[in-house]
This record gives sequence, C-alpha cells and structure tokens, in this order.
Amino acid sequence: MHLRATALGTAVALALSLGTAGSAVADPPRAAADRPGDVVTSTPTAFHPLPGQPTRTRAWHLTYRSTSAKGTPNTVSGTVIVPDDGRTGPRPLVTYAVGTVGLADSCAPSAGFPKGTTMEANLIQQLTARGWAVAVTDYEGLGTPGEHTYTVGRAEGQAVLDAARAAERLPEAAAAGVTADSPVGIMGYSQGGQASSWAAELHPSYAPELRVKGTATGGVPADLREVAAANDGGIGAGLILMAAIGQNAAFPELHLDTYLNDRGRRAVAFLRDHCVAIDVAAELFRKVSDVTVTNPLERPDWQARLRESTLGTRTPDAPVYLYHGTADELIPYAVGARLRAEWCARGARVQWTSIPLGEHVLGAIVGAAPAADWLADRFAGRPAPDNCT
Repeated sequence: MHLRATALGTAVALALSLGTAGSAVADPPRAAADRPGDVVTSTPTAFHPLPGQPTRTRAWHLTYRSTSAKGTPNTVSGTVIVPDDGRTGPRPLVTYAVGTVGLADSCAPSAGFPKGTTMEANLIQQLTARGWAVAVTDYEGLGTPGEHTYTVGRAEGQAVLDAARAAERLPEAAAAGVTADSPVGIMGYSQGGQASSWAAELHPSYAPELRVKGTATGGVPADLREVAAANDGGIGAGLILMAAIGQNAAFPELHLDTYLNDRGRRAVAFLRDHCVAIDVAAELFRKVSDVTVTNPLERPDWQARLRESTLGTRTPDAPVYLYHGTADELIPYAVGARLRAEWCARGARVQWTSIPLGEHVLGAIVGAAPAADWLADRFAGRPAPDNCT
C-alpha cells in the first residue's frame, strides 16, 4: 500500500502534462473535398521541454481535420515538431498521444510547448533527439471549440492518426523529410495509452495509407468500467468525474447534469476550468455517490458507451510494445495484462513488459526509453519480438 503523501504526489504528477495559456480556434466550414488529416491552419511555434530550454527543432501549431466518435467531421489542434538538422530525405514520424492534461483549453499540450510547461515534452525531446519528427495531438475539444471528449477511445485514436496525416501534408515538414514515405510509430501512456492503442486498432480501417511500423503503448486504461471501479473513493477519484464529462461531451444524450447533486455540479464546473494536477487534488478520495443523486455509471446507456471505448476487440495490424507497472495505483495491472491476452488471442504481435513495483507515473518515466528503443528497431526494419506464448 502507498502512503497517502506518496499517493497525493503521484496524483499531482499524474500524466506528466500541464498546459498554460491557450486559445480556442473556430471550426471553419468544411469543404466537400476535405479529408481527415488535412491541415486547416498552420502557425510557427516553439518547442521547449523546460522554460527557455533551447532545442534544435522547428515546430508548427496546426488545426487539422479529424472525425468524432459518432463519425462526424471535426477540427482538432496539435503540434508538429521536426529536428532542425538539415535532413531532407524521409525521416521517421512518431504520432505521440499525451497523458491526461485536464479539460480546459489552457491545458492543451500545444499551449505549453512554447513556454516549456508541458512536462511530457521531456519525453518527446528524447524522440526528436533521435532525429525523428513528432506530431502531438491536443485531442478533440482541447484548444478548439467544444468540450474535450476525454476517455472516448475512438475520437482519441482518430485524432492521433489524423495528426500523423497532417504532419505528412504540412509543406514545411515535408521539406524536412516528413512525407508519405516516412515510417510511422504510434506512442502514448495513460490517456495517451488509450489513444495510441485505439490508433493501433483503427489503423487498418481508418488510415491504412500511413506506414505504421509499430505502437508503443503503456499504462493503458483498456476497460473504463474496471478503471472507474478501482478509483472510486481513491486518489484517482477526480479522473472518474473527468471521464464522465468527456463521455457526455461526445454523447450529450447521456445527460450527465441530471445525475449530479449540487456538490457534483460545482465539481464539474471546477474540473472544466482547470488542469489535471489541481483537478485530481481537489477530488481526492471522493466517491461517485458523493457527487450524484444516482450513479450514471450503473445505467445501461452509460454502460454501453463505456463499453464502446473498451480495447482488445480489434487486432492491431503492426507490432505492439505494451508495458505496465505492477504497482499501478490508477490503472490496475490486471487491465493491462488482459489487453495483452486479448490482443495475443487475436493474433497480434505483442511484446509485453512488466515494470516491477512501478506505480503509474514511474511506469511512464521508466518505460519511455525502452519503448523508444523498441520503435527504433521497428524503423530499422528489425523483426519484432513477440512474447505472447
């Protein structure tokens, strides 16, 4: 068992990404010829892992076309980062899914990159240092109009794949070697693990033209119902309410507001306006019953929507590196192990790695370099290991 002080520190550090100031970009009219991944706007920006820390990179803030969980067109924002190394030939591209940042536009990764306040930028820098380009989605509803569809797997996975498409279609990135010939890797942890895993499952049907060589994904909340049950009344209690907000954003017919009591309505208003560290700290150890008149997660319509985000029902068509901390206090280790078993049973090529005594944030930090090494081997054309049997 973790001491409460340790748990609080872990929760405050959760997901390694805190944005700062950002602004919403209006969703322009969609032309008939628009495709998912088409660039709508492009503006030079800066990529700093820490405030003022220089990097030999060029970066652009984008808005690009994508698709909602219901299959309707939308516009998503993100960032494309390319090493400033003079290379012009095709280079690897990683489409990177960040962990939980929060629900406010100011939390978006692209808002923090110029100021060096998006903490997961330190992990992204490890990729650009290898000479790889990186596309980072903000996900639906972060930095663009509307609410963030947090934990809605299909919307996240499509945004991740379309970020790679947008990077390949950005002329400035193409001049630096990011083209349709670039080998593509998918990478993410925690919420980013959900998003990257969904991207891996959707790739064959949604974006088959992308030359995906593999997916490195960790700390994956593959079953939202089990994750919610594990966090009810615990240090991740705020994440349950954030997930409910995200599901309701994608599926407003769920009518979240009708289930909330006065305390719940105040909590939802707070969560919508802040980033993850404050959100998690504010909702520590709170139970669903503390903020609702009736638990929506027990209702058939909510259960059905949560099931729609469950992973392991499709087969990734490229190899997967899947990792999870054995002491993860937010995403139960058994959830990750079950995803491994389901993918293996479907014939996917999976390398499963347990991180001994790794809790959630430690799993992200310890697992990042081996995951990148695994991707490097895929980009080099080496056979992918498989420990399904």
